[in-house]
Amino acid sequence: MGHRFNDVGEPEQEKLFEIQRAILLQEIANDARSTAAYTGRNTFSARVMDAMRRVPRHAFVPPSASAQAYCNRPVPIGFGQTISQPYIVALMTDLLDCDSQDVVLEVGTGCGYQAAVLAEIVRRVYTLERVPELAESAARRLGRLGVDNVQVIAADGYFGFPAHAPYDGIIVTAAAEAVPPALAEQLKPGGRLVIPLGVPYGAQQLVRAVKQPDGGLSSQAVLPVAFVPFRH
Repeated sequence: MGHRFNDVGEPEQEKLFEIQRAILLQEIANDARSTAAYTGRNTFSARVMDAMRRVPRHAFVPPSASAQAYCNRPVPIGFGQTISQPYIVALMTDLLDCDSQDVVLEVGTGCGYQAAVLAEIVRRVYTLERVPELAESAARRLGRLGVDNVQVIAADGYFGFPAHAPYDGIIVTAAAEAVPPALAEQLKPGGRLVIPLGVPYGAQQLVRAVKQPDGGLSSQAVLPVAFVPFRH
């Protein structure tokens, strides 16, 4: 996965960020326990929590929002998009149940933070972003941070990315009214899909689906959520 996350800030500032990340991880752990009745997971895997600890969220938020980088809430990043709440990033990553050899497709790159967290855990991440400006800035940011196992593609995520299918996991960071058929098709048998489903700015559920041997999806609603709409 390469050597990464060096020289992202001044040493004294980095020490402060490390303290803030440690506090954030405790908040995520507390949230995991408090939502266990919904999710069935009162803790997240050590690999997920280590990834959350390593990835410098402050490098992914707009400079004007740097003071909010380690608050456990979403932050606007422009173009009507947000960087997701850290607890939700950790939960969605944990729900994928990935290992170091997995290849994952992400739909909705945004600023690249979720992709960077996934990149700490899996072999390869392909991430799709429909807003060209966000795709370009995310690719530059990930390259600058040394994240060398993520490919950012400016494309409509509704159609997935068949060039590298099938995937061990697919994660969608915007709310769709139904699972896009191409994403179900591009998932390996036994592969996991994590996606918010529901109406725009209305009732939504985070859903975990597993592809069955017959090609169907076995789905479970995990948690009420609020995501920006899936557009294509």
